[in-house]
Amino acid sequence: MRYTCASLLMLALGVAAQTTDSAPAAPLPETFRWKRLNYSGYIDAFYDLNYNHPVSGVSQLQAFNLTADKWSLASATASVSVDPAPFGFRVDAGAGRVYDAFWLSEPSHTSWTRHLLNAYVSLKPSSWKGVQVDMGKFVTSAGAEVTESHLNWNYSRSLLFAFGPYYHTGIRASMPAGQRWTLGGALVTGWNTIRDNNSAKTFGITSTGNFGRVQIANTYYAGPENTGTNQGWRHFYDSVVTVTPNSRVSMYVNLDVGRQRFPAAPSASFWGVAGAARIRLSRNVALAPRLEHYSDSDGFWTGAPSRFREFTLTAESRLNDCLISRLELRKDWSDRPIFEAGPAGRLRRHQMMLVAGVMIVIKPGLTALPGRGGK
Repeated sequence: MRYTCASLLMLALGVAAQTTDSAPAAPLPETFRWKRLNYSGYIDAFYDLNYNHPVSGVSQLQAFNLTADKWSLASATASVSVDPAPFGFRVDAGAGRVYDAFWLSEPSHTSWTRHLLNAYVSLKPSSWKGVQVDMGKFVTSAGAEVTESHLNWNYSRSLLFAFGPYYHTGIRASMPAGQRWTLGGALVTGWNTIRDNNSAKTFGITSTGNFGRVQIANTYYAGPENTGTNQGWRHFYDSVVTVTPNSRVSMYVNLDVGRQRFPAAPSASFWGVAGAARIRLSRNVALAPRLEHYSDSDGFWTGAPSRFREFTLTAESRLNDCLISRLELRKDWSDRPIFEAGPAGRLRRHQMMLVAGVMIVIKPGLTALPGRGGK
């Protein structure tokens, strides 16, 4: 029986695709071309059932699926790019809760870029032997997860994602270092800002290593992030180790460590660790558990010393090559009552959510929208 994307969208939350075919599912094409132009796109919507039923309608500690107890558009994104040869560019534009979260995270709001996820030009002459330089606005290099839901194992983002940088503005470069490593550097305005909130810059260093079944990524950002002053630097280190023992199982461990200094106040430290796995049960069905711990021991992110734990279990069904549905059970805990509950607005130490997500990935031959983002 041949399904269309429209009919599958209606079935996505109630039906799981069952198959005994053990062959890997064919990868989804991310882009299609017209001459040198690459086009791609996706539409991502979710329903977040928060069993605390917060009167504000907000699920706390969530990066993107903020809205509780209703359907929301996470992202409708269109993308166009040209591979650098030697010049290129990339622009991702759209709307949804992802773009709202990016804008709300900014210390200096810039409305004209609110609907731009990436917007940069690239330079990669053949004589540079693999060196590429990008200039503009681009998503961060830090983290195990990315901005696009369909490229992650879980639907909701981790605590490490929520408390890390989302994007940067400036210049970055990458270069191969031998057969296994790629090194990079960046000079940017800081965390989540187009217009700098002080007169100094933040620098970043990245390295990625590919050792077959094991991949290692390290990112370090350092620079002044306090508004109106260059005193008090923020240091942030992110490390991800991914292991793929076989075609059915993948795992990662993600570690974040950060410290914020202030001109006239004690420093604040924060750190977190997350572990996740993706287990492919059949060609179109997979499970992804995630467990993490986050310590905001000086209250830098939340205003008071806090420690959090989070467990997520995600079931994924790919009903055809353009539609992905996920059903996710997530529970967050805190060592102090911070989660809003009930019409009276009382606070609890935990929240449980059931999240349903539907993602339509646009590909060649389909009469729908183009796009793509990414952290």
